[in-house]
Amino acid sequence: MSEQQREATPAAKGRLYGVGLGPGDPSLMTVRAVEVIAGADVVAYHSARHGRSIARSIAERHLRPDHIEERLVYPVTTEGTDHPGGYRGAMEEFYAEAAARLAAHLDAGRTVAVLAEGDPLFYGSYMHMHKRLADRYPTEVIPGVTSVSAAAARLGAPLVEGEEVLTVLPGTLPEEELTARLATTDAAAVMKLGRTFPTVRRALERSGRLADARYVERATMSAERTGSLGEVDPSSVPYFSVAVLPSRIDAPDAPDVSGAGRAGEVVVVGLGPAGPLWLTPEARGELAAAEDLVGYTTYLDRVPVRPGQRRHPSDNKVEAERAEFALDLARRGRRVAVVSSGDPGVFAMATAVLEAASEDPYRDVPVRVLPGMTAAHAAAARAGAPLGHDYAVVSLSDRLKPWEVIAERLRAAAAADLVLALYNPGSRSRIWQVGKARDLLLEHRSPDTPVVLGRDVGGPEESVRVIRLADLDPAEVDMRTILLIGSSQTRTVRRGDGTDIVWTPRRYPEV
Repeated sequence: MSEQQREATPAAKGRLYGVGLGPGDPSLMTVRAVEVIAGADVVAYHSARHGRSIARSIAERHLRPDHIEERLVYPVTTEGTDHPGGYRGAMEEFYAEAAARLAAHLDAGRTVAVLAEGDPLFYGSYMHMHKRLADRYPTEVIPGVTSVSAAAARLGAPLVEGEEVLTVLPGTLPEEELTARLATTDAAAVMKLGRTFPTVRRALERSGRLADARYVERATMSAERTGSLGEVDPSSVPYFSVAVLPSRIDAPDAPDVSGAGRAGEVVVVGLGPAGPLWLTPEARGELAAAEDLVGYTTYLDRVPVRPGQRRHPSDNKVEAERAEFALDLARRGRRVAVVSSGDPGVFAMATAVLEAASEDPYRDVPVRVLPGMTAAHAAAARAGAPLGHDYAVVSLSDRLKPWEVIAERLRAAAAADLVLALYNPGSRSRIWQVGKARDLLLEHRSPDTPVVLGRDVGGPEESVRVIRLADLDPAEVDMRTILLIGSSQTRTVRRGDGTDIVWTPRRYPEV
């Protein structure tokens, strides 16, 4: 090939590497990372305006004098900027310019290694280059040890075990969001501390996890620092630090840094109408933190088994005994969760616990009630919006109140034209109440009044049907069913897909 032909032949495209360097200690770089850096033509790394780069310092011993170094200098390191597009606009412009610089080397046939602390695709700046270049050039990502793994190793504490869930969170999330997620998860790592540390600390405290939280700064580096997070001075926290909630399984007792003490208490937890999708983050967190779980066997079975927790199942008809048992445990310093289906304050365990807690010897036992999704609201959502206007909630069970009282309340609600949510409509030993209620309501309501039968809503045998009040058959109703009886204004509409929806207008006709 002549010299002119060689000059006319385009150079083969270079190869892009995203090189994970690990958490800081150069000896934790992988063999593959060292090989790639050694063979690269261009070594690129990010830095702040001061020019110092942690990534470069980790890989420094492997850099050659003939390496072409591309320093990618961030225009801003906080969200304060006078760029017309704000912080996001300034960073987008920077990443586009940085990618263009690397593309010029790749087009010239050079191999480019972009250095990244930790792992390149784990909260790393390399990913912005990857998204802009990987579809145009041959690319390989070299994984690295993450700061989360390094922090756990330096703490000597398991992150997760068995079926536990690890949640990784950026500290830049709003405090409410952090609190909810920390309350929900088994174990967690919170990244990007620095200026966010006070917010993260408050979220840990609000979620009840501060006593268990650990702090790791510059893991595996010479300036490494570890300790209890609650004892860390917020003004001393750098960006390269991690908050860690290790595994709860076999965890040693953590020091109490909240000032609240670890006295026993009872938390009455609403599980919602069915499985975990209906459980609030707050309730999930309290169930995980409890030392003892107390409740009706069927409801306890819905709570995941955790090593170290004691479970105390009982029959459904011993609410008072169950409440006193839970309070006795709390008096002995135990952290007790009493579980209840739906919302614990709606025909459920909160009343029994509070009633017992109002008497000696339980007056000084702390008691909290956590709300849950009610069966009425769950069934209503499945059907549409039958509770869109005023409604009343009545239990048809006459085990704790006379039927005459129930009938009187049904008549009053029917005369007031209220939508009705009827709990506990029937059971094996109570088979006549639904028929009596239907006949009573027909004295005030049209036979065509919509009735929603919601059974096992959210569960494996879920069934939601819409019928006429005149067609309500007691044989089709059991204790797992809730009835929603419409008012004179409630409407049923068949939609284009063949499904029926039920809704009650928010606007009521003027009298």
